[in-house]
Amino acid sequence: MKLLALRLTNFRQHVSTEIGFESGITGIIGPNGSGKTTILEGIAFALYAWGRSTREQMLSLTATGRQQLKVELEFELGRHRYRIVRGRATAQLFLDGDPTPIADSPASVTERLQRLLGMSRDEFFRTYFTGQKELALMAAMVASERARFLSKVLGYEKLRLAQDIIGERRRSLNAEIAGLRAGMPDPEAVERAVTEARERVEQASSLSQSADHRYALANGNLNMIAPKWELAQGNRDKAQSISADISANEREESSLARNIERVAAELTNVAAARAELEKLHRSLEPMGELRAELNILDEMYREEGRRKTLIEAEQSLREELDRQRARHSVIEKAPAQEEEVTLELEKKRNELEDAQGELEARRTEWVRDRQDADTKLRDMRKQYTEVQEQRERVISLGAEGACPTCSRSLGENLQTVVDHLTEVAETLRVDGAYYRNRFEQLSEMPSNVRDLDERRRNLTAETAALERKLARVQLAVQELTGLVRDISTKERRLEQMRRDISVIARGFDANRYDFVKTEIARLAPLEGNVARLGALNEREPQLLKERLEYSAALSSIEQLLGTLRVRHRQMSFAAADYDRLKADYERCFAEARIAELDANTASGNLRNAREAQAKALDAAEESRLVQATVTEREKERRLHEELDRAFNDMRATLNAALRPELSELATTFLRELMDSRTAEIELDEKYNITVLEDGIAKPVLSGGEEDLANLVLRLAVSQMIAERSGQAFSLLVLDEVFGSLDETRRFNVLELLRGLGDRFEQVILITHIESVRDGLDQVITVRYDPSLAASVVEQSVGGGTAKSSDHDASEELETAGAA
Repeated sequence: MKLLALRLTNFRQHVSTEIGFESGITGIIGPNGSGKTTILEGIAFALYAWGRSTREQMLSLTATGRQQLKVELEFELGRHRYRIVRGRATAQLFLDGDPTPIADSPASVTERLQRLLGMSRDEFFRTYFTGQKELALMAAMVASERARFLSKVLGYEKLRLAQDIIGERRRSLNAEIAGLRAGMPDPEAVERAVTEARERVEQASSLSQSADHRYALANGNLNMIAPKWELAQGNRDKAQSISADISANEREESSLARNIERVAAELTNVAAARAELEKLHRSLEPMGELRAELNILDEMYREEGRRKTLIEAEQSLREELDRQRARHSVIEKAPAQEEEVTLELEKKRNELEDAQGELEARRTEWVRDRQDADTKLRDMRKQYTEVQEQRERVISLGAEGACPTCSRSLGENLQTVVDHLTEVAETLRVDGAYYRNRFEQLSEMPSNVRDLDERRRNLTAETAALERKLARVQLAVQELTGLVRDISTKERRLEQMRRDISVIARGFDANRYDFVKTEIARLAPLEGNVARLGALNEREPQLLKERLEYSAALSSIEQLLGTLRVRHRQMSFAAADYDRLKADYERCFAEARIAELDANTASGNLRNAREAQAKALDAAEESRLVQATVTEREKERRLHEELDRAFNDMRATLNAALRPELSELATTFLRELMDSRTAEIELDEKYNITVLEDGIAKPVLSGGEEDLANLVLRLAVSQMIAERSGQAFSLLVLDEVFGSLDETRRFNVLELLRGLGDRFEQVILITHIESVRDGLDQVITVRYDPSLAASVVEQSVGGGTAKSSDHDASEELETAGAA
């Protein structure tokens, strides 16, 4: 794998950073907190959607509006070129410049990259990435975890996975064989069931033939008596039908007699209604004149109501005009007030704008000074800690110890070096105390800023009050125009109302109006009676016609009844013969049904016996097939057991060779770094690191020696992965690995990394130590610019510089690593 380019947009303190990566050793150099490690975090986020904080915290604090977080990484792997574009909730993966992505969701992109790289995130960062304070590759693991980790990253884990698959298949075969054996029937029981089924079929066949013969005899007797029974039933049904017709016609005769009586009663009522109708006509003679008079009185009543309504509306309109004229006298001076308030508000707004500008300038200056004091205080504390550790180390080693600068024995210069380090530490302490006091002084808002903020709030309140006053005055101006127009309109309406009232005539008699309505209400029910009696009188012709029709129908029914009664008496039917035939038929029918049921039962038994015989034969065949399957599965199980033993032997052989080879490779790197021919690295059975000098194990390692040992082991693991895992990786990333090394060993580390160029074409170093610049092929300098609230990245290739700035207010965590 080879990195080509990285583009960070609104990612922490990187708003628009673009970095190109070349082959060789690339150094990312800058002070702590400048954003060096954030570059590695961007690579990790692009590959595995991983970061040191939540997605919301990754977004640059300077991003506004719709600005989005985006990380774009280009790299080569094998013969292909890939480009990842990942945001907070989106992701795309492109191949070889094709504009169509091969994956377009966060989950699918991460899963596709993991398959391409052949490693999980943890495996990738534990091998090719080395973060701050993470050189101890396997120190946090127990022995079994270390062995499994090395086997997995070197590809040996595939053997264990194969064994897991074999074991799972073997367990599945054992369960299947046990299940087949548990479900297999006893062979003797199967054979016995076949014999019993054959005998049952022979017995059921004999019984079925006998039942069929009895059913044929009983069915013949039933067929002989059935015609006689059907004839007797026909004669009985005819007699019952004539009897039913007689009953129906008798009911019809009664109904017609009742209808004739009803019609006669209605004709009597018609004669009485005719006499009553003549009296009612005489009583209703004045009804027409009363209704005509009521129409005239109704019109006069409506005109009187309209006159009263106009008088009430006139009074209401006059009162409303009085109120509007009073309001007009109040707001007629509003236009002059609008101009005065507008001028005063404009003046107050100018004062507020000036106060806000001055407040922002003072507040920005205060925040910038506080951030600068905080950054310098943290740098002083770290430098003080490093000098104190170096002083204690020099004192503990004594005169025989090496000089931290030139690596020569201190000898009589021990006290001079200690005094120098003490003086440097004291200087750092005094400077740190100054910046701590400076930071504490700037923690609270200065009084001039508070005064400006209070003045801004007062001006804001005064401006808001004037704006409200101006709004009220403007509303009054708008109201004045409408009010003048409304007063004029209502004055015209009032004059029109007065004219309308004057033309309405008077003279309405309310008493006469009530008398006429009362008389009409009294006579109205009589008109209903007239209508009802008239309708009854009009039915007389229809009633006379109905009486004639009912009389004719009654005569016809009486003749038909005489004929039916004669036919009923003439029919000869013997009830005794009918009962005897019925008993004989029912007996023969019952015997035939019993014989039929016996025959069906015998036939069903025969069918069941044959089905049982077929099932017994099927069970015998199934037993034979299950036994064959068990034999085949046992053969396959023995094969998987042999494969499992072979894989165990192979893993044992590979693991036995792993520790010596890893120790030898780490020893080679250690000798190159220490410029020693006798230094060795040895890994015990638990993969614990032991450093030997002239074959003797060192009981205690200094901090620098321990870091060197862990570094060479890390390089050895990475080289073995590159050689054996089958992955086309050529990348190695080291974050802050020079902290505990002296100048000579730093130079040796760079030379070793350069010597590994055939295995790791691209090495990226992250450090805050400026002295390593001369040993790098490419330098990427990162610094934080407080004036921009952003980081600035500078790339140096062959002496030239290319600058790209990015703006981010996110705080950089100094001690966090890429992993």
